[in-house]
Amino acid sequence: MLLPMGQGTILKVSHIDAFHGSFQALWDVTLEIHPGEIVAIVGANGAGKSTLLDTISGLLHPSQGSIEFEGKDISAWVPYKIVDLGISQTPEGRRIFPDMTVLENLKVGSYNRRARPVREQNLKRVYQLFPLLEEKKAQLAKTLSGGQQQMLAIGRSLMSNPKLMVLDEMSLGLAPLIVNELYRVLREIRQEGITILFVEQNVRRSLLEAGKAYIMESGRIVLSGDASALREEESVKRAYFGA
Repeated sequence: MLLPMGQGTILKVSHIDAFHGSFQALWDVTLEIHPGEIVAIVGANGAGKSTLLDTISGLLHPSQGSIEFEGKDISAWVPYKIVDLGISQTPEGRRIFPDMTVLENLKVGSYNRRARPVREQNLKRVYQLFPLLEEKKAQLAKTLSGGQQQMLAIGRSLMSNPKLMVLDEMSLGLAPLIVNELYRVLREIRQEGITILFVEQNVRRSLLEAGKAYIMESGRIVLSGDASALREEESVKRAYFGA
C-alpha cells in the first residue's frame, strides 16, 4: 500500500558534520525525507554521498547535529539497532558473502527482531521481485554475475523488513538493461510503502527516477528540491549535463 506522501517525516538529518579520522567529510548537512518518497543524493565521486549514508546507518557518528528516524534521535545508535528500527543499507560494491549460497545470503538479512517473524513472507516477496534468485538459491553467491549479485544485495536488504531502504551506487559498473530492471524493482518496492534513499553518480538518471534530490559537492549539500525542477536548473545543466 502506498503511503501518503508529505505527511510527517520518516528521516530528518539536521546540520550534521562527520569525520574520517581528522578529515572532515560532511559539513552542516541537512535533509528531510517523507514516507513513501524516492529521494536521490547525487554528486561527483568524493562528494560525501557514501559518508552520509554510512552516518545515517550508524557506521559513522556525526560530530555535531542530529539524525532522527520516525522522531527518535539515532545519532549515536549502533548499526544493528538502526536495522532493528527499520533502516536497511545496500552498500556500494554489494558486499555479499561469496562462499555462501544465495539463500543463505538472503537469510542473513532476516535476523533482526522486525524481520524474524516474517522471514518466509519476505523471502517469497524477494523471489517475486527477482525470480532468478529463486532459480539460483542453491548456488554460491560468487558464481553470480555482477547484476545478479546486485539483485542479491537488494534482496538481502529487503529481508530485514525495512521501512527505509538506503542504497549506495546501485548501478555502478552494470549494463543499462540490468540498471533499468533494478530501478523498476525500486519503483515496485516504493509502491508497497517502503521509502527509498539512494546515492548515485549518474545525475541524469537519478533526477529521472527520484521525486526529490539533494546535490552534494565537497561534503556539503549545494542544491535540493523537486527532481524535475532540478533537471531544469541552469547550474545543474552546466555542471552535469554539459549544457
